[in-house]
Amino acid sequence: MSSSIQKLHTATIELPGTTVEPTRWLALAVLLTGAFLPILDFTIVNLALPSIRQSLGATSAQVQFVISAYAATYAVMLISGGRLGDLLGRKRMFLIGVAGFSVASLLCGFATSPTVLILGRILQALMATVMAPQVLASIRILFPGPEQTQALALYGATFGLANICGQLLGGFLVFAHPFGFAWQSIFFINIPIGIVAFVGAVFFVKESRSIHARKLDFIGVILLSVALGCLIYPLIEGRELSWPRWMIGMICLCVIALLGFIRYEIRLSAKGLDPLVEFALFRNRRFSLGILMGLVFYMLSAFYLTFSLYLQVGLHNTPFQAGLAMLPFAVSFFFSSVASSHTTRRLKAYALPAGFALQVIGFGIVAVCVRYQFRGIEEGLACAGIGYGIVMPGIIKAVIGDIDERHAGLAAGMVMTTLQIGSALGIAIVGGFFYTSLSARTGFQAYARAFSNSMAMNVALLVLGCALSLCLPGESSTTTVR
Repeated sequence: MSSSIQKLHTATIELPGTTVEPTRWLALAVLLTGAFLPILDFTIVNLALPSIRQSLGATSAQVQFVISAYAATYAVMLISGGRLGDLLGRKRMFLIGVAGFSVASLLCGFATSPTVLILGRILQALMATVMAPQVLASIRILFPGPEQTQALALYGATFGLANICGQLLGGFLVFAHPFGFAWQSIFFINIPIGIVAFVGAVFFVKESRSIHARKLDFIGVILLSVALGCLIYPLIEGRELSWPRWMIGMICLCVIALLGFIRYEIRLSAKGLDPLVEFALFRNRRFSLGILMGLVFYMLSAFYLTFSLYLQVGLHNTPFQAGLAMLPFAVSFFFSSVASSHTTRRLKAYALPAGFALQVIGFGIVAVCVRYQFRGIEEGLACAGIGYGIVMPGIIKAVIGDIDERHAGLAAGMVMTTLQIGSALGIAIVGGFFYTSLSARTGFQAYARAFSNSMAMNVALLVLGCALSLCLPGESSTTTVR
């Protein structure tokens, strides 16, 4: 990941003087094991969705909710999870998060209906928001300057590694049916990993908290939850239920809740209190454009869902074969992420547009090759993966690069929240477009057409992201929000 991630949580973290923990690298291994879990889970779940749908008799909308309910919950609660660590102790919240994520995974594995599975996924997301923010926060206080760069590089590489492992392990588990379990095993695999992370944290991770921790904004969380829920549910279910009037009412309620959220957050800021979102930051043009780019960029999350369905239902690939087909994207993303700092230094202001352009070209190639049965899907995926690895850290840098250091933690939390909102909307909108294109048709040609149509929508969104990146002002030309 980019060195800009080093600024995450700066606003809330108190450094422990000059003391350097002798077990800090063991602590890092434990923390990265925790960070590995949610990324692995996301990748594996996408590969298992066709098997889950067949086993539980889920509708297409329920399949979408398995992903979007997780992403929306994660988006709403992420900033609050970080503040809980500041208030109550980062080690304590990390332990609670790991244990809770493992228990939620057990619930998902034993789910007997789509509803229970969706509830388990929501619980997983809640526990992930308690666990994940503590990883970066702990790294920030455990390691001095030179070592911190190494630690953050390993943190970034963990995302790519989890993606690769998810493709291989997820496909193998669903295909091999270990101990008689099919898709259930993708959730059970989280439990031994969680146990290792929990035991390791007990022995090697030291407790820390902030003496200037910000309070929780419960009303803001409720208003944002209502707004997102009233938007995402109709977007996913509306197509299957033929848009009844009460669903239109939900969208109207979404607008009311969103306006209420904005007004309430602005009032909190004016009183000098601690809002969930600091809207004054949007006066910074780079920040605003970066947030919008992040929203557009992460709607690409629908690709994992639609490509998995095309491979397994359209082409009748096994889950393991589908995982192998995803590897060119995952591997190129991993190496591109590792080299992202060097790439950004070389390309400077052109890094983000170049990353978006590579994704447009790569996914454009994939869409055309699938639609017309040309060769070149692997090359297209590799090209897109390189662009993905450049854009991800570049967006974070664009968001927090010109923000005053005391707002850096909040700004970073806001961009990560935006990415998850983008993921939920992508599953709802682009995934919904996939199922609309598919309609009642079955067979290879129908899935190829639906996938290429949905990818065309994603490519259009990436073109928009590229255009926004070209509009970014230079870092020195903006006024820092103070």
